[in-house]
Amino acid sequence: MSTRIDSTFAALSDPTRRAILTMLLEDDMAVTDVAEPFDMSLAAISKHLTVLSRAGLISQEKRGRVKWCKLEPDAMRDASVWMQGFGQFEPVDLDGLERFLEKELGD
Repeated sequence: MSTRIDSTFAALSDPTRRAILTMLLEDDMAVTDVAEPFDMSLAAISKHLTVLSRAGLISQEKRGRVKWCKLEPDAMRDASVWMQGFGQFEPVDLDGLERFLEKELGD
């Protein structure tokens, strides 16, 4: 479990990856659509997607010639349970997290 939590927190440590997760809250997206709002190469976005995928936060599926990304919200469960174990954290409010991220990212 420790490795999974480490991967989750490492993936969430980058603002680009957090922004990608926020985008995927709405719906599945093609990789090219995920890359569109960012000022970086498709290869750089693919590296971010690989980190998110390895952490289990997203899944990727090829449909025809297009690669799609899907949020896997249950992947944060172990990290949430770990944080709650300290007793000073409230249960993770994913809707509140989404609102916060949208406010901070200006969406």
